Amino acid sequence: MSRRNTGPDEPADDGSTPRRSRRASRSAGANDFSQRYGQAPTNDIPAHGALHEPRATDRYVRGRTRLTVRELMEQMNAGGEVAPGGPAAPQPPADDDPTTVHRFGDLTRFPNENEVTQKIPTVRPGDVDVDLSDDATRQRVTEESRGQGSRARPLQPTPDLTDTIPPRSRPRRHPATDSDRRRTLSRNVTTGGRIMVAVACVMALVGTGFVWGYMKSVNGSWKTINAVNPEDSNIRKKDAQYGDENYLIVGTDTRTGQNSKVGAGTTADAEGARSDTVILVNIPANRSRVVAVSFPRDLQVDRPDCQQWDNNAGSYGAALPASSGVKLNSVYADGGPKCLVSVITQMSGLNINRFIAMDFFGFEKVVKAVGGVQVCSPTPLYDYELGQILRKPGEQKLTGRRALNYVRARNIASEGNGDYGRIKRQQLFMSSLLRSTLSGNVLSNPNKLNSIVNTFIQYSFVDGVNTQSLLNLAESMQGIEAGRVTFVTVPTSGTSTDGQNNEIPRTDDINAIFNAIIDDDPLPGEKAKKQAASSSSSKSSSSSSPSSPSTPTRLSATAQDPGNVGVRVLNGSGRTGAAAELSDQLVPMGFDVRGVADASENRDDTVIRYGTGEQDSAATLAAMFPGASIQLDRNVKSGVEVIVGKNFDGSMDATPASGSTISVGQLPPASSSSALPNDLAVTNAGDTTCS
Repeated sequence: MSRRNTGPDEPADDGSTPRRSRRASRSAGANDFSQRYGQAPTNDIPAHGALHEPRATDRYVRGRTRLTVRELMEQMNAGGEVAPGGPAAPQPPADDDPTTVHRFGDLTRFPNENEVTQKIPTVRPGDVDVDLSDDATRQRVTEESRGQGSRARPLQPTPDLTDTIPPRSRPRRHPATDSDRRRTLSRNVTTGGRIMVAVACVMALVGTGFVWGYMKSVNGSWKTINAVNPEDSNIRKKDAQYGDENYLIVGTDTRTGQNSKVGAGTTADAEGARSDTVILVNIPANRSRVVAVSFPRDLQVDRPDCQQWDNNAGSYGAALPASSGVKLNSVYADGGPKCLVSVITQMSGLNINRFIAMDFFGFEKVVKAVGGVQVCSPTPLYDYELGQILRKPGEQKLTGRRALNYVRARNIASEGNGDYGRIKRQQLFMSSLLRSTLSGNVLSNPNKLNSIVNTFIQYSFVDGVNTQSLLNLAESMQGIEAGRVTFVTVPTSGTSTDGQNNEIPRTDDINAIFNAIIDDDPLPGEKAKKQAASSSSSKSSSSSSPSSPSTPTRLSATAQDPGNVGVRVLNGSGRTGAAAELSDQLVPMGFDVRGVADASENRDDTVIRYGTGEQDSAATLAAMFPGASIQLDRNVKSGVEVIVGKNFDGSMDATPASGSTISVGQLPPASSSSALPNDLAVTNAGDTTCS
């Protein structure tokens, strides 16, 4: 910024000295080095006219005495004028490269110039056309200031004066002693631990809220299809089912798209889509338990009038006439989800209000998202179609293709029961997945839960299912135990003889199962809900421990011809394959073996149960098993049932001669409050036995 009052740019015509700054108004002689300080040590070299020693007052130029560029040039004699009081001193030559640092070596001509410096270029009149007037200088200063930008601090928002004023900081205390420090450290550790627990709880709640908020945001991503029919006339006791949630879950077998890459086969093997897995899940209104009923894929059913189903387009077409004696998996292939729901409703009487379907590829993706599922098998598993399923016995985690093969395999020789072995493995697999979920491995991990939800939505299509319904279900079932989840398999009585090999359903027993579900009656193998500590231990032990036999009484009977004895073999030993081994022994002896299955209960002893008029047939079999007894059971409708106990080691006595008198042990009649069959295959989700 220049001085307010400066002299004119040119000297006045009257010859007076123009008004200038204090420094400029002094005579040149006043600043001459020799006049003020005497002669410097001479080396016969004239002094440099443009360089002189400044006074102390000139070393700091105050703001009120700043000079313009013109005045500064005049003081430095930049214009080449001769300073008064002496001849003009020689000027250094003009520098062609003014930005280069020079080192002056000619000390004979220019004394005191032996330092590293940068020469100021000489500006001669006419070299550049620069306006050095005060107005032009002020304009340049203003423009340069604007170019540098404003350094003013931005305005701060007005503080919210309604907030609580923070308390004053505590005054400093005197230095603490060692004992005080130890007490403070202990208190801080305890408080810090509580804070960490509180933070973890809050983060868990926030994470859960985020997950559910995220799920709500993807609510519109569900792929829906018309399947359920709440007005079906086959629904039984509809009022008694009010508030129940009934999910029909279907695993589809389709060879199109990505499914061929996971070993499902190709469209040349089979076109369309079939229901490979059908599970009906009942969750009662009081949310006290969960019952999942599995249906064999080859179950013989009667299909009602439906519409033709195009699985690729996901749409219904022309009318499909009713048909009887068809396989269950063909119902989905021909009539789609709506027709399958109608068939299962007719068989169960349940009001199916939710439908979920997923193919092989989607199942594999979901298992990967979960991170694998832990399973346990007492023996290696080999399927002659899919190959090696499990190479070694024991616990192991399955994921991806191995998990898919584990739940798909139907031809494992060591199981010997075809589709029922596959159903059992599916139930064990889902039980392990449920235990893992309830233990917090999934629900406490928002990232994993989001991945599962995304994968499930992407590879499934539903009816009656949305985010809100799942949220309501999850909230209503908080705290449920794995032991309150039971898997049941629909019982059958062998296969058809028409060449279709359909599984013949036992209609009366199936009705008994679903009546118990509708009426909330207890099921075999179902663990009682935990009550007080004393009562819970007794109930759980009674429900999970093997049945202990009463003392039998001796009974005389007449031996029957093996060909007249119809028998079903049930495995109550807990050892895989025990029933199949016994069946292989009975068939060569001439007995009419009508089926092999798992018993509803595990026993230590072997017992032969019979219905009305079958006492002699039961005694004939009991005479062949060391230590076996017979027992009357009104739930045995035809023939006899052998329940293999843990004491069976595979050895048997010879078949008694037909018509001979035999003596066997007789147990008191079986007491049962329901009409449920003895061979009801049950898997409890809380059972961690390796089987």
